[in-house]
Amino acid sequence: MDEFLQAAIEEARAGLAEGGIPIGSVLVIDGRIVGRGHNRRVQKGSAILHAEMDCLENAGRLKAADYQRATLYSTLSPCDMCSGTALLYKIPKIVIGENRTFQGPEAYMRERGVELVIANDDACITLMRDFIQARPELWNEDIGV
Repeated sequence: MDEFLQAAIEEARAGLAEGGIPIGSVLVIDGRIVGRGHNRRVQKGSAILHAEMDCLENAGRLKAADYQRATLYSTLSPCDMCSGTALLYKIPKIVIGENRTFQGPEAYMRERGVELVIANDDACITLMRDFIQARPELWNEDIGV
């Protein structure tokens, strides 16, 4: 398994252990993790701290050129908000752990030139399926349903 996707899965598991939603993300530049995070909406009482947003926040301020050579890893297909942030900063590649339990605007991302790699990772799928079954109300809140 890809070491960076594995790091994102570790973040997802950390979020679940904290009582949150098991989605994790890492930002990689030049073969090195520069930011990592997980969904902290529940833990922080936040409207926007999805895993990708937490990851980018934890990476801190970067130069435009840094984002433009980065790869964003996420255990789940990024939603509209997180996809929009990736587009804003012109992140050229996103590795998605799985898109079976939820699929963000992937066609739009591709139209905008973002390379998407869908891993269909069993650990990512199991984490989300189990969570959605156990906490459907929290999941629906997270995706705005």
